[in-house]
Amino acid sequence: MKKWSPFSVFTLATGVVLCLGAGACGKKAVSPPLAEGFRLDDPERAALPVLSVEGVSFTNADFARFAQLTLGEPGEGLTAEAAGRLFDDFVERKLIVGAAAARGFTLTETDKAASQEIFRATRDAAGLEKPATATAPEDFLEGLLVEKYLTDQVRENNVGDEEIGAYYEAHKNEFLQPERLQVSQILLSTEGKAGQVLNRIRTAGEREFREAARTDSEGPEAEKGGLMGVFSLGQLPMDLEKVIFSLDEGKISRVVQSAYGYHIFRLDQKLESRLRPVEEAAPLIRSKLLELKNQAAIDAHVASLKSSMKWEIIAENLPFIYENPE
Repeated sequence: MKKWSPFSVFTLATGVVLCLGAGACGKKAVSPPLAEGFRLDDPERAALPVLSVEGVSFTNADFARFAQLTLGEPGEGLTAEAAGRLFDDFVERKLIVGAAAARGFTLTETDKAASQEIFRATRDAAGLEKPATATAPEDFLEGLLVEKYLTDQVRENNVGDEEIGAYYEAHKNEFLQPERLQVSQILLSTEGKAGQVLNRIRTAGEREFREAARTDSEGPEAEKGGLMGVFSLGQLPMDLEKVIFSLDEGKISRVVQSAYGYHIFRLDQKLESRLRPVEEAAPLIRSKLLELKNQAAIDAHVASLKSSMKWEIIAENLPFIYENPE
C-alpha cells in the first residue's frame, strides 16, 4: 500500500489525489487481451461499469477522472501494469468512501468551507489560468472525506519514550553527523581581480576577510561577509571540496576557478563528527515511528474492508489488460 500522510488530500487541486495502496484485492478477474495502446478516457468505454462497491457502480469515466487527478494528466502512455496499479488505488479509495458512508462519516460545513479555501489557494499558487471555482469539486470533497475518515482510524496512535529510546539504540548510525566545515568565500569574475584581492588578504584575519567580501565579492553571500554556510563532504563540487577540505581552520585558499568564476575560500571552523544525543533525535524518531504505525493501521483497516465489504471488479470492461496481483 502506498504511503499515506495526514495532509496529502489538500494537494488534489494541483493534480495529486490521495491514493491509497496497491495491496491485494479480492474478487478480481483477468481482463481479456486488447490491442496495444489504450486510452483511459476512451469515449466508447466511458459508460461501462468497472467496479461495484456495496451496490454502487463506478464506470470507466469515474476511473479516468481519478487517474487524471492523480497523475495531473489524462494518463496517456501508461503501461497496462501501471494502469492496473492505479486502478487498485481507485478500488481502495472507493472502498474507503463506502465504509465512511456506511458508518455515517460526513463532512461538516466547516470542513467544506476550509477545503474550499485550500482549493482556491492551491489553484492560485499553481498559477492556473482558470479562476478558482465557487465551490470545491466533488472529487476534492471526496478526498477530504477519505482523509478525515483515515485520520479518525489512527487518532489514538502514539509513540512512547521507551519506543524512541529503543529505536535510537538500534539505529545510532542514522544519527551520526560527519565532519562539517563552516566556509566563506569571495567570488570574482576575473582572475586578475581575484589575484589582487588574494594578495591583499592572504594573511588577513576573519574581520579583514569579511570586509573584503562585502566590498569586493560578486557572490550572493557578499552582504553576509562571504559566509556560505556549513557543509559536509559531498555537498559541494568535488574540485572545490578538494581545496576546502585541505585547509586548516582559519586559513585562506588560493584562487580556485570554477564555472561560477574565481573563488577565494576561508575555512572558518571545523565541526567534528558527532553522535546526536537521543534528546535531539527524539522529535525525528517520534515522527518516523508514528508514520509507520499509522500506515500499518491503515493497511490493516483497508485489508479488513476488502474482506468484509461486498465488491466486484468488472475487468472485461477496462480498456487495458488487468491482471490479478495476488
